[in-house]
Amino acid sequence: MTAPEPQGTGSEAEVVTPGTGPESACPAAGMLPGGRVTPFAWIVLATAFLMLFGALGLARFGYGMVLPAMQEDLGLTNTQTGGLATANLLAYMGISVVGGALASRFGSRVVVILGLLAAALGMAMTGLAGGLTGLIVWRAVTGAASSCISVPTIGLMPRWFPERSGFAMGMATGGQSLGLVVAGLSLPRLIDALGNQGWRACWYLFAAIALVLAVVAYLFLHNRPGDRRLRPPVTPASPTPSTRLGYSRVYRSGRIWHLGLVYTAFGFSYIVYMTFFTKRLIADLGYTADAAGDLFMLMGWCSLLSGVIWGSISDRVGRKWTLAVVYLAHSIAFAVFAAWPAHTGIILSTLLFGLTAWSVPVIMGASCNDILGTRLTAAGLGFVTLFFGLGQAMGPSIAGALADAEGGFRSAFLTAAGVALLGALGAASLRPAAGRGTSRRHTPGDLPDGER
Repeated sequence: MTAPEPQGTGSEAEVVTPGTGPESACPAAGMLPGGRVTPFAWIVLATAFLMLFGALGLARFGYGMVLPAMQEDLGLTNTQTGGLATANLLAYMGISVVGGALASRFGSRVVVILGLLAAALGMAMTGLAGGLTGLIVWRAVTGAASSCISVPTIGLMPRWFPERSGFAMGMATGGQSLGLVVAGLSLPRLIDALGNQGWRACWYLFAAIALVLAVVAYLFLHNRPGDRRLRPPVTPASPTPSTRLGYSRVYRSGRIWHLGLVYTAFGFSYIVYMTFFTKRLIADLGYTADAAGDLFMLMGWCSLLSGVIWGSISDRVGRKWTLAVVYLAHSIAFAVFAAWPAHTGIILSTLLFGLTAWSVPVIMGASCNDILGTRLTAAGLGFVTLFFGLGQAMGPSIAGALADAEGGFRSAFLTAAGVALLGALGAASLRPAAGRGTSRRHTPGDLPDGER
């Protein structure tokens, strides 16, 4: 009789008894005999791409494009607009752990659908808001909903692409890049056409897209190949100590805590760049809204494959040094945006950030899969996203206050550059996952000391 096979990597390797659980009927979840990915996996990947287009590309990053018109119409200060972003991101942070745990327990599909419905409500009501209080409430609702979409969606990818988790997560995160392209191409023109109230129409449009995406998720976002009868059915077994999810392993892992602390730097630095990119171009550097939108769109096109490129690199050379290089690139991009206001400097910053933009979340998700195994990836990603959300929550408020005090955004972007540099140093001190960053199955005897 074959011995139980451990799954996952690192200290949290989980042992699954043969013949039990949804992952047992083939060599790896999401793969047919011979290591082939199931054809439906590509449909799930395309659906995940669209989910992140709605959850992050529009619900979060669309805010940066709508912000100047909304700020002018409602008479908001930079500190107040930073506070709106903070409300959105605090809610994202607060729900991330819950969303990831619920996805691991009940499946990503139902959590994502409910998140899309809540995001549609939050964005529609943002468009109806008449003052700061209403905006804070509905931006918070949208942030919580976005977390219930993005974390379970990214965490789902290793189930369908177990041997290429970095690649699949990277492809999925391209959806938020499409959001940047769509926002940069359409929103300035929509706002120009409708005048001061055009920003409200943008939020109504986002809400309608979220409702359509909820239907797409219902039809095509499945939790595992077994849901599509792509593998022979298995007989469920009663839970035993070897098959329980064991969420405590997530919170007790020192490597997961280290990842989370490094992720904080990305949350702080990138959200300052994304939130105030358009505002600095228009208010500080004299760009028109259309010209700023074109640069925003350029960033989106450049970032479209950033996740899959750097995720695939991390699959081959390891997560640690790939992550450190990306953080260093971000630090340079933010510093150039602050210190070199000539058009050449702006283009260089846009390109450098765009080409590396979404690689950090991809590498974080793949690292959680390396450490915890497929079944706990969403829970682990939800936990480290708590740190990411903390950084996001601090970033816009601090940057907005710096801008109000200085009368411009130079110091805010230099601060973002410094924080990204700290992220590079933190990444360089990570303990590398076994197997050069790719998923490798461990036996209890080869776990790191102190984590058995």
